[in-house]
Amino acid sequence: MIIVLKQNATPEQINHICNKVKELGLTPQVSRGIEKTIIGVIGQEDKLRVQPLEAFPGVERVMSVMKPYKLASRDFKSEDTIFVMDNGVKVGGKQVVIMGGPCTVENKESLLRIAKEVKKSGATFLRGGAFKPRSSPYSFQGLGEEGLKYLREVADEVGLLVVTEVMDTRAVELVSKYADMLQIGARNMQNFDLLKEIGRTKKPTLLKRGLSATIKELLLSAEYLLSNGNFKVMLCERGIRTFETATRNTLDINAIPVLKEETHLPVLVDPSHGTGNYNYVTAVARAAVAAGADGIMVEVHDNPEEAASDGEQSLVPKRFDAMVKELRAIAHVLGREV
Repeated sequence: MIIVLKQNATPEQINHICNKVKELGLTPQVSRGIEKTIIGVIGQEDKLRVQPLEAFPGVERVMSVMKPYKLASRDFKSEDTIFVMDNGVKVGGKQVVIMGGPCTVENKESLLRIAKEVKKSGATFLRGGAFKPRSSPYSFQGLGEEGLKYLREVADEVGLLVVTEVMDTRAVELVSKYADMLQIGARNMQNFDLLKEIGRTKKPTLLKRGLSATIKELLLSAEYLLSNGNFKVMLCERGIRTFETATRNTLDINAIPVLKEETHLPVLVDPSHGTGNYNYVTAVARAAVAAGADGIMVEVHDNPEEAASDGEQSLVPKRFDAMVKELRAIAHVLGREV
């Protein structure tokens, strides 16, 4: 249920409504937009039927949200969500953010070389895995906290933000110390305990679509983050599993306009995992920006042949730079920036 407030509603009136909602055992979430301030109510809505909410001072109208993802829906917030990182970078809105870096943090020296290249090309985020979810238990699993330290030190030296994956509720506090944005990987999209824990941190979060997840399931996972107080959420389309074997996954370009219609949350695309082949990454990234994506995440390595993981889908810095230039041109046509 959504409580739409009058434009002249006072802070005292808003607090009064929120307190009444809490007394009923429900959770209020206040969203202040450009034109309207609304209160989303989470919980058993039938409890509200005993309260004449329309009679409360400051209330304009009360409406039900039929979709299961209440806070993520456009019904709750019609305007696009834009959140600002600590260094001033805006996620969502006019700017298309670029994230680049190796699949796995291997050592500080190579990470620094790659970070300097992606920064020069226009990236604002350094991506890299310190804890790696691998299909085989015998594959390289990442450097752990040592890798996190390298990410933080290199990002600070070069002037980038850090986005990296957290895989376990026990590691949320540790990863949060080093990362500017927490990534929830495809395999953990429906790890509900992890979603709730990260939601409570209120730290900027990148939520990747699961390997076989529907858009509805992705938005319901986002709802776990939002309902626990974290509205700094960016969704990621990274390809889903289909019958097609020509590419690693099938990147769902359709998901971008569908998500932009269904939710106010910004949408990022990962063409590296979406294709699994560096030859296709640039073309799919171009299509993603043209379709309305708010960001692109690409794996970059200066020596893919020796990469610890995913070398076959990593761009060398020269290709990454050329890709960003093409994305910048497409964004300009659409009235956006890269």
